[in-house]
Amino acid sequence: MPLVARMTRQKLAVLHAIEHSGRSLHPTEIQSIARGTVPTLNLSTVYRLLKTLVDEQRVAKVTLAGQPARFEATIALPGATNDTPPGHHHHFHCLQCEQVFPIHGCPGHIERLAPQGFEVASHDLTLHGHCARCKNGTTPTTAPSA
Repeated sequence: MPLVARMTRQKLAVLHAIEHSGRSLHPTEIQSIARGTVPTLNLSTVYRLLKTLVDEQRVAKVTLAGQPARFEATIALPGATNDTPPGHHHHFHCLQCEQVFPIHGCPGHIERLAPQGFEVASHDLTLHGHCARCKNGTTPTTAPSA
């Protein structure tokens, strides 16, 4: 387990914003939420704290093709099996509001899809479509780009 740095007010606000979001967040979204607790929090501090939280394995960086990086809490997820690495999960990307949500669970045995003789080291699965809010016409404002 990595060494955990002290918990400042700013760090706690950033971590709380991520842990209670229920989805992956852009750094600007994290800043906006965390400013509810620490009004003077600037974006460079958010980036510095995100690096620290990733190093401490409290937060995971989520990278989807063609999308800016987002961050989410690293927690034990429901639907995980004994074959599933801790925290392993996939994502749903809403094409309308651009938000990214965790998919708890994994179809498993993806390695069967690889060509014969190939060895799969890891995999990522992203579903694309419309989240419940966008599908029902109650779209939140589009997520900011980072």
